[in-house]
Amino acid sequence: MTERKPVESWLTDMDGVLIHEGVPIPGADAFLKRLKESGKPFLVLTNNSIYTARDLHARLSRMGLDVPVESLWTSALATAQFLDNQHPGGTAYVIGEAGLTTALHDIGYVLTDHDPDFVILGETRTYSFEAMTKAVRLINNGARFIATNPDETGPSAEGALPATGAVAALITKATGKDPYFVGKPNPLMMRTGLNAIGAHSETSAMIGDRMDTDVLAGLEAGMETFLVLTGLTSKADIERYPFRPTNVVDSIADLVDRV
Repeated sequence: MTERKPVESWLTDMDGVLIHEGVPIPGADAFLKRLKESGKPFLVLTNNSIYTARDLHARLSRMGLDVPVESLWTSALATAQFLDNQHPGGTAYVIGEAGLTTALHDIGYVLTDHDPDFVILGETRTYSFEAMTKAVRLINNGARFIATNPDETGPSAEGALPATGAVAALITKATGKDPYFVGKPNPLMMRTGLNAIGAHSETSAMIGDRMDTDVLAGLEAGMETFLVLTGLTSKADIERYPFRPTNVVDSIADLVDRV
């Protein structure tokens, strides 16, 4: 295996790495504190597009985790940046929450259900049949289909919830059109995040709890990868995949001394 360069910047997933069902994972506060003391650039990433970076900052602060607003990178922000680069000043019909609509407003997009350039699907806890039907008809009429992330389920205290990827599959079945997914495992989200903090993939590491999103995205973006076992992936699960993380550790606490 090629010897990697020392890690000079860190990207980490949020759910399953720093928090689990609204509770900080032991060692997360120490890891973030060490990162800030080191002066190394870092980002906390999430495929969840519900919240704005300011919302997430406040939610994490209430849990005792101090993550600056500028160090939070969501699939909603990555989607907005993608659209601003590809089709600036466009229009969109959006299914999603404030995290996504705010990001689109900030780049100058107009949200409309009248002949939009794009249908953009994000995360929401209130998917409606009416909204999905409208999305199907707009896509059939020529709107291009974008989704913030491919996650099919999301966590809750009561168990799994259907998420963006599952709803996207429904719309795809009804239209025959596949969406372009911006979030992990698309390395685009990682590369735009690295660009945002002025980092380079060969000296960066990605920490995550999922093989199919976090590790795959880090691998495809050319980063060193750390899989933690505090989320959705067990050590036995790793064998099901044709690729491997660079490192496997029990939790974020094991990485405090690596910063």
